[in-house]
Amino acid sequence: MALKSSKKIETNVYELEVSVDAATWNDAIDKAFDKTKKDIQLPGFRKGKAPKAMVFKQYGKEAFYNEAIDIVFPEAVDAAIKEAGLELVDSPFDGDVKEINEDGALFTFKATVKPEIKLGKYKGLKVTACPVEVTDAEVDEQINSMRERSARLVEVDRKVKNGDLATIDFTGSVDGKEFEGGHADDYELEIGSGSFIPGFEDQIIGHKAGDEFDVNVKFPEEYAAELAGKDAVFAIKLHSVKEKELPEVDDEFVKDVSEFDTLAELKEDTKKHLLEHKKEHADQEVEEGLAKELAAIVDAEIPEVMFEREVDEAVQNFAYQIQQAGMDPEMYLQYTGMSIEDLRAQFRERAEVQVKCKLALDEIAKLEKIEVTDDDIKARYEEMAKMYEVEVSVVESAFPSDQMAKDLKGSKALEIVKAAAKITEEKPAAKKAPAKKAPAEKKAPAKKAPAEKKPAAKKAPAEKKPAAKKAPAKKADK
Repeated sequence: MALKSSKKIETNVYELEVSVDAATWNDAIDKAFDKTKKDIQLPGFRKGKAPKAMVFKQYGKEAFYNEAIDIVFPEAVDAAIKEAGLELVDSPFDGDVKEINEDGALFTFKATVKPEIKLGKYKGLKVTACPVEVTDAEVDEQINSMRERSARLVEVDRKVKNGDLATIDFTGSVDGKEFEGGHADDYELEIGSGSFIPGFEDQIIGHKAGDEFDVNVKFPEEYAAELAGKDAVFAIKLHSVKEKELPEVDDEFVKDVSEFDTLAELKEDTKKHLLEHKKEHADQEVEEGLAKELAAIVDAEIPEVMFEREVDEAVQNFAYQIQQAGMDPEMYLQYTGMSIEDLRAQFRERAEVQVKCKLALDEIAKLEKIEVTDDDIKARYEEMAKMYEVEVSVVESAFPSDQMAKDLKGSKALEIVKAAAKITEEKPAAKKAPAKKAPAEKKAPAKKAPAEKKPAAKKAPAEKKPAAKKAPAKKADK
């Protein structure tokens, strides 16, 4: 197999012409025969047992050309791309067989390549960062959260108030007709959690166990289409009322909920972890700011497919996060009134920044002559294996070494940019009391809140590979 020509036919698109020599071609035909012979039957022979020479004489080798092209094409394309020195950003397309006979084959295909870019000044970029500090109030808030998680639920004989856990049966109807998913028995609802649509929980306040009553609500306009904007009535039966009994925050409490013996030790450790978390967050904000600055100094005609692939990955990651939270992505979109196009549009701007930033970092790695050693790659594999709590071999299989080397070059390039950046601290604006609004989560009342789950074991991310090479769209006729 040989690359006959490689020519640029438009911005970021090349057309390559590849020839397949007679030996390689006839070997592919033999493989095509072996693959299909089980379905071939000639008079006097059992199905699949006819000799190859007789089959070729009866039908001609041409009958196996299509299958042979499928066999030879992927390897020929990979070899041609490597020989041409091209870096593709999408799968080859518009494959076309120009010549085909016993002496070999000649075909062409097109390929979208990584764009050439012009890069502005990347040293001295200006970004702002929030100062990293932890207040006593933040430490107390964390410890109070631990206190809340350790609370006992105690059944009480009184009217429901905000913060109580009410066990209810409910049946919802619109225009006198029950709707799908509008019924549940023995549902435990935390009053004030915002789990249900606005107004639902408020109307349970003031009732006692044993009460039966109606709750009248109006579904939000952005709710699921079949219920959006409609008035609904929920018949409620209140079975029990429970309140939280919080433990005292003292040394005994600390011993029960942590590895420490005293409240002072717990506070010190909490402050330490909050500080680490804030430092990580501040560093991420700086890197995000630098990504935007780098994207702004990239001058290039970038193939649309690069943006679309970045959006694809963002959507996949989002769907995974939704599933990890115990929700169905399609149902989430339905409840939020969004379409997949709306979701993709939300990720588009960030995708453009990410693509341009990656191109900038690739260029910086070349300009700075950044090298990545085998030891660098090994150390990164071990770091990721520890992070995801898997064997190193799992990470190695998910991330090929050439891809890891490229990622590490990008990371080293970013460190150079960060080290030369002008980072100024900017205190966040004082927070105002939030305006009262409907809960962000829009759930149908019938959906029971998922039970509390332990975090899933961390896994190595799915392997990121370029799309599989496809056979040419056009082939010789059998």
